[in-house]
Amino acid sequence: MNTSAKTIIGVGSPIVDTIAQVSDAQLADISGAKGGMELVGASELDVLLAKINDASVQSPGGSAGNTLFALSQLGQAGTFLGKTGNDVAGAFYRDSFSQLGGDSSRFKIGTVPNGRCLSLVTPDGQRTLRTDLGAAMTLSPEEINSGDFAGCNHAHIEGYLLFNRDLMLRVLDSAKTAGCTISLDLASFEVVEAAKDLLDSLLSDYIDLVFANEEEAAAYAGTETTPEAAAQLLGERCTLAAVKVGAEGAWIRHNGQTIHCPAIPAKKLMDTTGAGDFWAAGFLYGWLRECTIETCGHFGAMLGSEVVQIDGTTLSEASWQRLRTRISG
Repeated sequence: MNTSAKTIIGVGSPIVDTIAQVSDAQLADISGAKGGMELVGASELDVLLAKINDASVQSPGGSAGNTLFALSQLGQAGTFLGKTGNDVAGAFYRDSFSQLGGDSSRFKIGTVPNGRCLSLVTPDGQRTLRTDLGAAMTLSPEEINSGDFAGCNHAHIEGYLLFNRDLMLRVLDSAKTAGCTISLDLASFEVVEAAKDLLDSLLSDYIDLVFANEEEAAAYAGTETTPEAAAQLLGERCTLAAVKVGAEGAWIRHNGQTIHCPAIPAKKLMDTTGAGDFWAAGFLYGWLRECTIETCGHFGAMLGSEVVQIDGTTLSEASWQRLRTRISG
């Protein structure tokens, strides 16, 4: 392992997550597909939150945020580009990132409250997301330039930015101009369906690594396509493609070869919130240190297995210490 890691910047929506355990019957009363993510307004999210009677857990989140927070816990400090709110939740997000050694100087602060996400977790561990982007939605292309990426070697971008195509294109252009390699997490099958006409050109022209889960891969390649074949299709567009398949591991396409990386079985399945983001964090930790693809996939499996055993994404210090020891050993 090359111990002199590259520097990383995450780009996405700094969201404060509320994770709540719900029954399938409760979820059935909420519109939209199970397991997906839908954007809602602030008032609609307030109504949903009022319906949740059980205790909930709050933590800093967002797709790219989860990945950067996990990398920071592994000792890979980075920086984050996104817009936080002018409220207590925004300050909480920025302070949480700084406390882990992250560089919070590239956060932009909006004039409205911070973004929020309600993660509804059913007994099977599946999470269904309803998100009010808040201040994150007010980030405009004009606020982004290559200077935001100065001093960084790699940019990790969440797919939700594809809901604002002009913003995504500005971010990609700025990151490339600054000399960054780029990874893209496709984020949700709704993102893939909404951006299908644009994805191939973005993957070919900008993206070095793309991460997808089984549903996102199916939305891209077709429901009859196997995850292995979907990884091959995605891998034709960029340097590396990883398709995560939960307990069945992940298929990775790199340099014309397809590799299967086994999952690490979880002792219990509590909540899949952040599982893909943590898998990406483990993979990127190894990739930034020029580890083999198999090793990168194993690191991803370690983090993914750990986070599904808790509510939310805030692992205990004992869990992080165990992970750091296993990875460094």
